[in-house]
Amino acid sequence: MVQRAISAGVTKMFLPNIDRSSIFGMLALAIEFPENCFAMMGLHPCSVNEKYLEDLRIVDEWLSKRKFIAIGEIGMDYHWDKTFINQQKDAFAKQIDWAKKHSLPIVIHQRECFDDLFEIVEMHYDASLRGIFHCFTGTLEQANKIISLGGFKMGIGGVVTYKKSELPEVLKNIDMKHIVLETDSPYLTPAPHRGKRNESSYLTFIAQKVAEIKEISIEEVAAITTKNAEEIFSH
Repeated sequence: MVQRAISAGVTKMFLPNIDRSSIFGMLALAIEFPENCFAMMGLHPCSVNEKYLEDLRIVDEWLSKRKFIAIGEIGMDYHWDKTFINQQKDAFAKQIDWAKKHSLPIVIHQRECFDDLFEIVEMHYDASLRGIFHCFTGTLEQANKIISLGGFKMGIGGVVTYKKSELPEVLKNIDMKHIVLETDSPYLTPAPHRGKRNESSYLTFIAQKVAEIKEISIEEVAAITTKNAEEIFSH
């Protein structure tokens, strides 16, 4: 899969952590492909439960042990389960503070909770905070709120290729300097492979769709979004 991605021109892949169970597999991949795979560290909101403080302790320990490319995937999710909303908010806030402490960007997951999540980001925001609103599928109003912060980009993935997606219309009104490309593999596979397992080589289909929407070449999309990603991740 990594070789297919490299052959497609996707040479750097950022790996979001989920919880304690995903750490060693992720790090093994980063060790095997040190020029291509870069690990993040964080606790995903869908893994926040009654034991979240212990999971956060493990995240904190790892952040002190080695260098990571970002703190992620962190955030909030009201779609699957609202049992631990307060714990999700606390975990999100703590991990934002750690990002500032370690001078790392954050990669934010948000689903059906934009206003609550954005309020927390605003409360903790300063010039040192930067990151990605991962898998952005929101409205133009939400996009402009993110842009107003100054330190964030929006991750555009496979949803932009779906026939019923409203994201292309939103993208028409967003400057390219505010977006990066992503797959969210193994999920949200772009057309024409929708329904199959997603992988990083499919990023080219997303880039092609963005090129069509913005009426520029795929090479220009690749150059701009790569520069944008480097702006966030290369500190």
